[in-house]
Amino acid sequence: MPSVLPLGDPAPSDGILPPQAAVGAGDRAFGLYVHIPFCAVRCGYCDFNTYTATELGGGASQDAYAGTAASEVAFAADVLKDSGVPDRKLSTVFFGGGTPTLLPAEDLALILRTAIGQWGIEEGAEVTTEANPDSVTPESLAVLRDAGFTRVSFGMQSAVPHVLKVLDRTHTPSRVPLVVQWARDAGLAVSLDLIYGTPGESLADWQYSLETALSYEPDHISAYALIVEDGTKLAAQIRRGEVPGIDDDDHADKYELADRLITSAGLEWYEVSNWARTPEQACRHNLAYWRGDDWWGIGPGAHSHVGGVRWWNVKHPAAYAGRLAQGTSPAAGRETLDAETRNVERVMLEARLQSGLEVASLDTVGRHQIAGLIAEGLVDPGAAFRGTLVLTLKGRLLADAVVRRILPD
Repeated sequence: MPSVLPLGDPAPSDGILPPQAAVGAGDRAFGLYVHIPFCAVRCGYCDFNTYTATELGGGASQDAYAGTAASEVAFAADVLKDSGVPDRKLSTVFFGGGTPTLLPAEDLALILRTAIGQWGIEEGAEVTTEANPDSVTPESLAVLRDAGFTRVSFGMQSAVPHVLKVLDRTHTPSRVPLVVQWARDAGLAVSLDLIYGTPGESLADWQYSLETALSYEPDHISAYALIVEDGTKLAAQIRRGEVPGIDDDDHADKYELADRLITSAGLEWYEVSNWARTPEQACRHNLAYWRGDDWWGIGPGAHSHVGGVRWWNVKHPAAYAGRLAQGTSPAAGRETLDAETRNVERVMLEARLQSGLEVASLDTVGRHQIAGLIAEGLVDPGAAFRGTLVLTLKGRLLADAVVRRILPD
C-alpha cells in the first residue's frame, strides 16, 4: 500500500503560508520536486505513493496528469507571491516517482516548461528525472534534453537476475548499458541507483552489481541499503519465511565493499549513500534538501518546505486532481517547525555530508562528545580539529548513532 502521510495541522484551502516562510527566503535556493505517481508494476519492497493502472481507480488519469501537475505549478506561484515570498528562479528541478518516464516525454516537458514559465530557471540549473531502464528510448531522451533536462537517474538496483526478481524489477540487466549510452548520446549526465541487502543476495552478487555499474562509467552512483517497510509484499514474504530477513552485518559488509570499489573507480562520497565523479556532479537537488533550502513538491503525496514550513499533498491522484480543479490547495496537512526542531534536523542531515557539520553549531553536550567520537574512530580527527565534524567510514556505518550522541537529550 502507498505510504502513510504524517500527522500535522490542517492546511488552509488557499494554501497561504505563515509569515515565517518569507523570512530570509532571498538567501535560500528554491527548487521544484515533481512527483509522478505511476508505475507499470509495484515493486515488492516499495511503499512510495505510487499506483499501477489497476490500483488507480476512477477519477484519475495518466493522460490528464501533466495538465493537472501544471495547474499546481500555477497555484504554487500564486501562493508564494500572495505569501510575500520573494521571486526566485529555480535552481534545481527533480522528477521522481513512481516512474516519471512512464508518461510521454512530451508530458514531462510540458510540466517543466510551465515551471520555467512561472519562475524562470538559473543558468546551469540541474534538471533530473528518474527512469526505469525499460521506460526510455533514444527518442524520448532526446525530447527530454531539448526540453531542458540535464540529468537522468536510472533505477538499475542490481545486475543479478535473481536479485531483480526478488525486487520485482521489470528490466533485464542487458538493458542498462543501452540506456546509459542513449542518455550519453543525448547529452545527459547519468546516475545509477543501486540497492544492497536484498534477501538472497550474496556478497559476490553485490560485488558483481557494483563492478557492472562502474563499468558503465556513470557520473554518479547512489547505493542504498534495502529497508523492509511494513505493509509491503516483501515484508509479508519475510514474515512468512519465504525469503530470508535483513542482516545488519551483511549490510555493513556490503557498504564497505561499495565504498571501496566506487572510490577506487574515481568517484568520491559526498553523502553517506551517494558518490559523484566530481563535486559538480553531486545531485544538487538532494543537497538542497539536506541543507534546508526551499522546495515546492508537485503531485499527490508530494512534500514541500519553505522557510521552516512543511506541508504534504493528499495522496490519491483523484483527490489531488479534484482539489486543483476546484481551485483549492491540494495540501492535506502542514507543520511549522520551531527553532529546536529545525536545528535537530540540520544536525541529522549535515552530519551525513562529506562537507560536514560545524562543531561550533553544536551545544555544549554535543561538542563534548567529539573527543570520544574521535577516539572510537567515528569522526575524522583532522577535520574535527579544524572545526568540522566529518564521518569516517566506520562513522558512516554508524551515522545514526553518531547523531544521537551529538544531539541534546
